[in-house]
Formats: sequence, structure tokens, C-alpha cells
Amino acid sequence: MQIPPGKKIYFSSDNHLGAPTPAESKPREEHFVAWLDHVKEDAAAVFLLGDLFDFWFEYKTVVPKGFVRVLGKLAEISDSGIPIYFFVGNHDLWMHDYFETELNIPIYHEPKAFTFNNKKFFIGHGDGKGPGDKGYKRMKKVFKNPFFKFLFRWMHPDIGMRVAQHLSVKNKLISGDEDKHFLGEENEWLAQYAKRKLETEHYDYFVFGHRHLPMTIPVAENSTYYNLGDWIIHYTYGVFDGSSFKLETFPTTQAND
Repeated sequence: MQIPPGKKIYFSSDNHLGAPTPAESKPREEHFVAWLDHVKEDAAAVFLLGDLFDFWFEYKTVVPKGFVRVLGKLAEISDSGIPIYFFVGNHDLWMHDYFETELNIPIYHEPKAFTFNNKKFFIGHGDGKGPGDKGYKRMKKVFKNPFFKFLFRWMHPDIGMRVAQHLSVKNKLISGDEDKHFLGEENEWLAQYAKRKLETEHYDYFVFGHRHLPMTIPVAENSTYYNLGDWIIHYTYGVFDGSSFKLETFPTTQAND
């Protein structure tokens, strides 16, 4: 993709809409919708790197209740011709074709390489990559197992959503608590993952979510790992203007401008 003059590519992750309760999540959803309104003015594309929802499961004819503000805004932006790309996270890993069918937003279940203005990006949510993230790796085999998904699908949605909320919010079995603390540049497992990727191919930027901490870590000469942070505490996002990438914050006051 060649970015037109005056346009930018925006990156966001880890909204966890619906947590810890729909009522408490609503102001964060409204704030994120305000950000989408803000960036659509000069966006060449928008990348959402997972965990937009704290839990998401698509039954054959049912999707989770709520989130109409953000879904409507994404539909508006997509319909306007601005491409949106969605990478599933560990909290919305059971996403299938709803976004593609209803919103014309492609879904990716694994990291993917992109080139913008001759800059190479490696983009994904970041869960399960590198030597750490042990809490998620323990659970991924269960949640990705076809038999487990089959059993969950036959559970009544009201019961299934209650069970999922308990796992996601109360016990944190899917994410664990590792995403709350900076481990040091040498111990950040996504930075280590990026360094290993560089052994076989060069990338200018590695952009991930999942860690909930905004980070900028050089991983080689002319190569940097960025973590986007979250929309729970930090309200940070990434911007690529065609020549350089940076992290920015969308403050609460800006939502009312």
C-alpha cells in the first residue's frame, strides 16, 4: 500500500469492551467511538489488533448483545471506503465471518506482514508468541479445540456468556496477570519474538497489542517493536504517517472536541 499524501494509518488494540460490566464499559466504548471519528478524517487504513471485546463468540445465527455504537461506527468507516483490518486476540479468538460479512472487515487469526511506503510491518495481536505468555498458552489448546467449541456452541447463549465472563474477568484464565508489569527490554517476550523473526527477514516495525503496556523497544538496527497499550488505562494507539511510526494518546478531553 502506498499511503496518499496527508493520510495516515492508525493502529489500536485491547479495548476489552463489555468488561468488567456493560455499564462500566460503556464510557470506554463511547471514547473509542470518538477516536474513530477523530481518525477517519485522515485515515488511509485502520488496524484493530484484537481484544476489541472482552469476550466474543459467534453462534450460527447469534452474536453477543451490545456494542452497537462501535459496530455502527466501524460499518460507517468501512462503507466510506477506508479499509479496516482486524486481528483476533485471545479474548475474541472465536470470531469467524461476522465482521467480514456484515462490515466488510477482513479477519486474521495469525500475524501478517504488510508493506507501506516501502516500510515493512509485521502486525498481530501478539498472544502466544515468544518464550513467555505461559498463562495463555496453557489455555489456547483448550479454547482452540474443535470439541470444546462444539460443546460451548450447544450451551444456551445466556449460560455461555456468563461462563465466559467468569473466565475472562474473574479468573483471568485466558490472559493471566503477566500483562500488567513491564518485564525489562531483555525479558519482554514479544521483543524476543521480534528478534528471532529478524534472523530470517527484515522488518522495520513490529506492531502488537496484548501486553496492555505502551512500549517502544529497538530490536535491531532500523527495526523497532511497538506495543500499542490499551483502552482501559492508557488510551494509546499507533500512527504511521508514511515515513515514521509513533505512539500517541487520545485523552478524555479530546473526545468532546
